[in-house]
Amino acid sequence: MAPLDPDRDRAILDATVELLSEVGYDRMTVDQIAKRARASKATIYRRWAGKPELVVDVICRRFETDAPPGQDTGSLRGDLTTIFRGLCEAVERKHALVIGLSSTLVSDQEPARTLRAHMPARNLGDVDALLERAVERGELAGPVDAGRLFGVAEALVWHRMIFTGPEFDEGFVTESVDGVLMPVVTALARCR
Repeated sequence: MAPLDPDRDRAILDATVELLSEVGYDRMTVDQIAKRARASKATIYRRWAGKPELVVDVICRRFETDAPPGQDTGSLRGDLTTIFRGLCEAVERKHALVIGLSSTLVSDQEPARTLRAHMPARNLGDVDALLERAVERGELAGPVDAGRLFGVAEALVWHRMIFTGPEFDEGFVTESVDGVLMPVVTALARCR
């Protein structure tokens, strides 16, 4: 990728986020991005091969894929609640972007394939740490794979976002932690 002026780069990425949120991936064009960013199409194509690569760059730079920061609350339930609440807040902040992309990533394999190929590895260090603390405190019978647990948490949030609306209130957090995540993590610890 050719280096761009950081301000130009930011303007193009901002325009892409705005258009994804407003019209979605399918209806967004490179022409629209260029116009909104006050850049030429040639400038965009010098940096990105096309719309899928540009959108992947936006997702990788602007959308949190790591687990949110956690804190040691003194209990597994408290730690899970902190992480899950942070995940809900991160997804809620990106609601329009997620909705603009979700149908395309399911129906169009080109951007989905490009995204999978370029998605950075996520950092689940805080989830690993809370699980290790729970084992040390005797709250879990054994180690648990952080990726499996975080995958379940993400599934709860994405389901809520796509099917019932982004109402990530305390009731949803409590119901998810107590009714799903605590039983799942306990079962995963026993299965090892």
